[in-house]
Amino acid sequence: MALTNTSTGLDGLYHWEKNLPNKVYLTQPYDGGQTIDYTWAEVGKEARRMATYLKSLNYPAGSNIALISKNCAHWIIADLAIWLAGHVSVPLYPTLNSETVKYILDHSEAKLLFIGKLDDWDMMKAGIPADIPKINLPLSPAQEELPADCMKWYDAIQGVEPMSENPVRGQDEMATIVYTSGSTGLPKGVMTSFGAIAASASFLANITDVSPESRVISYLPLAHVYERVAIEANTLRYGSHVFFAEELNTFPADLRRARPTFFHSVPRLWVKFQLGVMAKIGEKKFNRLMKLPIIRGIIKKKILTQLGLENVKIAATGSAPLPPNVIAWYRNLGLELLEGYGMTENFAYSHCSLPGRSRVGYVGHSQEGVTTEIADNGEILIKSPANMMGYYKNPEKTAEDLTEDGFLKTGDMGELDEDGRLKITGRVKELFKTSKGKYVAPVPIENKLCAHRNIEVVCIAGANQTQPYGLVLLSEDDLAARAKGNLDEAALTEEFTKLLTEVNATLDPHEHVKFLLVVKDTWSIENGFLTPTMKIKRNIIEDHYAPNIDAWYGAKKKVIWES
Repeated sequence: MALTNTSTGLDGLYHWEKNLPNKVYLTQPYDGGQTIDYTWAEVGKEARRMATYLKSLNYPAGSNIALISKNCAHWIIADLAIWLAGHVSVPLYPTLNSETVKYILDHSEAKLLFIGKLDDWDMMKAGIPADIPKINLPLSPAQEELPADCMKWYDAIQGVEPMSENPVRGQDEMATIVYTSGSTGLPKGVMTSFGAIAASASFLANITDVSPESRVISYLPLAHVYERVAIEANTLRYGSHVFFAEELNTFPADLRRARPTFFHSVPRLWVKFQLGVMAKIGEKKFNRLMKLPIIRGIIKKKILTQLGLENVKIAATGSAPLPPNVIAWYRNLGLELLEGYGMTENFAYSHCSLPGRSRVGYVGHSQEGVTTEIADNGEILIKSPANMMGYYKNPEKTAEDLTEDGFLKTGDMGELDEDGRLKITGRVKELFKTSKGKYVAPVPIENKLCAHRNIEVVCIAGANQTQPYGLVLLSEDDLAARAKGNLDEAALTEEFTKLLTEVNATLDPHEHVKFLLVVKDTWSIENGFLTPTMKIKRNIIEDHYAPNIDAWYGAKKKVIWES
């Protein structure tokens, strides 16, 4: 069979285990640099044996099976087994706290839970119901840390015959429920069909050549739809080789091992790569060397090789805007960073910049088959072949977010340029009104301030105040230096004052930021200030700092350091 835009992930498995059985599909590192390879035939055999075991449990067809793990080879194998057995996979972020874990497992009515590779099992274990059957994947927490009734993966499939048939899952059948990261309120379960995932799997081929010889590295959470598309859906469609990262501190070596031909990341990592290079070379020396024709080529190749990116054909960034100067820096090295846009509700199949046609600050053109409209209030409406089936057990919210003619109300505001490229200008619900009755969109202002190398994240607030204000989280290195008393706060105060003046000069008077408050503590997933996809929980952050706001306004300073 030839794979097409309607081929499901299972169709891809059937195709590659038959046509390229001995080709390596998944490479898993462990124990500080050792690796184990899984061929297409081996992946198929393990998934089929687990599918046989799941079938033996006699759950009703289409039951929800949960999976909580960091990225690893058996994440994908378990997902395939769930689909082969006729069920629906429910992935959970490996950074969730116990309360959210319990909510998702209860709300989804999961029949069984796969437990895989995790960094903080203690944080989430209290949320796992005692009566839910559990199977631990290889690389999961040590057996003595897991509940006594947790069955090992290889014990479950010991002596089990692999499923011999090739089940067909229909385009309209539900494949997965992906719970949104919940920047406000409880997570919502987004129901996604096999047809939607199949449509999204074409995104990479729309911008570059993809084949079984292509290589990718998986390190962003597979529980998030973008990683699920870029890694699982695309490689099942095109037969590409997936490498996994072992740990955060081994990532540079993992990346050099993979030598990916397609690499995607979030702005934070692209900035860290750049800062790391500039720290070694020095900005003045780098700029001088890049002006020398012969030396320039050598430097570019050396930097990309050291990063493990010398074979990258397409480099992508998303989830938040990347400062224009960072994009320009990478393009100067020969990497045309392409920005994209998508949501859990359309399985990240929405917009992507095209090589040679990208525009900085824009997330690109509509993907094939996607229709984009801008509502009268500026909201972006998307009709995508990957749009969700709806929210699980929440028909009211489904009716609210999906129009009768099939458009998803994204909640984002945007505009289209003359070439049809989309620019995100903010969130509809994030608009706030100052005491002067003027509306402020915080996101564009945050993006301008975040271009500074010493700033990690900004939250612009100021509802019912005379002017907006900004809460600033320093970069990781600066936070560490401040904690040790080694940060030159006076110098940064001068820089941030200059930055504030420059940014305010680009804004309308009612948008001018009154002051920047440099926070002393970090914002993280663990303390509830960030979602699992690293977006700020605006209401949580604003509420946390609210008691001191009047005093900070009264201080009448441009830059204030939280003590």
